[in-house]
Amino acid sequence: MQPQKLPRTLFWAVWFVLVPLALAALTVWALKPGAGEVATSGFGKLRFIVQDQPVPSGIVLFTLYEMLLYHFRYYLPFAANVGLGGRADVPPELRRGYEQAAHLLDEVERLRDRNAKAIERNVPRSARDKLDESLEALKATMDEKEFDPEAFEAAHESASKLVERHLGRWRKGELREYAESIGVAVGVALLLRAFVVEAFKIPSGSMLPTLQIQDHIFVNKFSYGPTVPFTKNRVLSRLPPKYGDVMVFEFPDPNPQNPRQDFIKRAIALPGDTLSVEAGHPIINGWRVPNCFVGAYEFHEGDETNTKRGDLFVEFLGEYSYLTLFEDDRFDGRQGPYQVEPGEVWVLGDNRNNSSDSRAWFGGRGGGVPFANIKGRALFVWMSFGADGGITWDRLLVNVMGQPRLPKEAPQALVAGIHKCLASRPPVSETTPPRPKN
Repeated sequence: MQPQKLPRTLFWAVWFVLVPLALAALTVWALKPGAGEVATSGFGKLRFIVQDQPVPSGIVLFTLYEMLLYHFRYYLPFAANVGLGGRADVPPELRRGYEQAAHLLDEVERLRDRNAKAIERNVPRSARDKLDESLEALKATMDEKEFDPEAFEAAHESASKLVERHLGRWRKGELREYAESIGVAVGVALLLRAFVVEAFKIPSGSMLPTLQIQDHIFVNKFSYGPTVPFTKNRVLSRLPPKYGDVMVFEFPDPNPQNPRQDFIKRAIALPGDTLSVEAGHPIINGWRVPNCFVGAYEFHEGDETNTKRGDLFVEFLGEYSYLTLFEDDRFDGRQGPYQVEPGEVWVLGDNRNNSSDSRAWFGGRGGGVPFANIKGRALFVWMSFGADGGITWDRLLVNVMGQPRLPKEAPQALVAGIHKCLASRPPVSETTPPRPKN
């Protein structure tokens, strides 16, 4: 590395890598909820989201801090010393203009090289001479031993006007500038969707009451390792789902008419496990997943006229506590046992008796979700609509993997029942399934 480039490289590495990284990490740490804190306000929900999903939150924060620092880059300490803005004696408020002037001189050279004959044919000699004089005057003010701000600004303004007047037809048009900016934005959005976060709409009631119909959620695609573009291979293949994860995945038993349908369910059994389901309650390796009865629940599925009833439970699996629903007049028998094969996970819907999940696939024989089909773990609800088409405001920023909760119209007796169940939650050591015996 050339010695004159080293200070500039260090400047960019510190201010646009290390500093935003440190600020992002510090912010994630500062937003950590206190012990026993409950997310009641919008800011409280944001804190729980950041804490539950530190990697994507850190990426967003890193990007925001970097954008902020870049906007004020000419005012950062040592900016002048490394030549940001052209030379050390340029005032901070003129450094942006100085770099724009340097770019203008380079642009004119490129335009002349590419369009020499057209410029000579369409721009009169007198105009070309006047343009040359203005550019030389601008270059002289930029190279002056003692920088003169007033002379520079006057020369820059004069040269810019003449370049636009005589060479404007060969410069990028405003429409093209906008198109390129939009193209970059779309490209960034596609990359984020491919590797970081993807939106997903809840189409059915199979995950009630955790997820309501017309909830729109974000999915963290980093949770199980980013995928290699145009393949199902993961960069970090040793990040399997955990017990209780709510996942979005590509349906493993595709309908020929809709082979790429996405589903969302909860991971219940992992490779090597033996799973049975008794009246909707999972039994893993002979161990029954603990639960707590909340009460009878009356709810609407789809529209206000479709009223249903069922029993509501809080289920405890691994580190998670979540609501499960058992609709009346539904299947009440035993299913399984099923053997979970290597490289797959078995899933159930939280609406246990009204869900097309691992128990029903492959012609009723049952089956798991291959790791390669998993797209990511659910983050939070970013938008939700009611049956009337209006926004369901109390659903916004709900953490899918967070504390169990019901819609705001739910009876207070059920809300109290949920809190009572959570207060008696067994320790994680008693909610983690035993590993299968080899």
